[in-house]
Amino acid sequence: MIKVPPNELNATSSPWPFAAWGMDSIRPIEPTASNRHRFILVAIDYFTKWVEAASYKTSDERSRRSCQQEYQEYTKDIEKHKQWHEKLSFALLGYRTTVRTSTGATPYMLVYGTEAVIPAEVEIPSLRIIQEAELDDAEWVKSRYEQLALIVGKRMNTVYHGQLYQNRIF
Repeated sequence: MIKVPPNELNATSSPWPFAAWGMDSIRPIEPTASNRHRFILVAIDYFTKWVEAASYKTSDERSRRSCQQEYQEYTKDIEKHKQWHEKLSFALLGYRTTVRTSTGATPYMLVYGTEAVIPAEVEIPSLRIIQEAELDDAEWVKSRYEQLALIVGKRMNTVYHGQLYQNRIF
């Protein structure tokens, strides 16, 4: 809603990943993309802060508020070019692999239980990639299973971190 008097913020949280989502659309973007898309629909998971976004030609609710300032910083450069819709996935990758202040972790880590492997690590292997390459199939499966078991602990740390973060804000 536009020009509504400010009121107290109510923090929305989720007890586990992908249980609750928030959605918004980014106002008409100029210039219009080469595929004639002008709007971005954004959805964010409240627990992991995982973001999904897609561009569209029209929006049913043109009066929706713009997205978080943080996400807008990623899209400022994209808005200047007619091919911004082609760069949306790169903005999402940047967002998903950056530590969020509210969780103390990256959305990618909270979803997959490990940090993302960037293309440079494939060409110039990091210690993590070299160690995995030297494992036989059984060891690799065991390693993956252990990493998945650790994700529960990482997600619990996120719950605690989120509670501390909310206490600091309010």
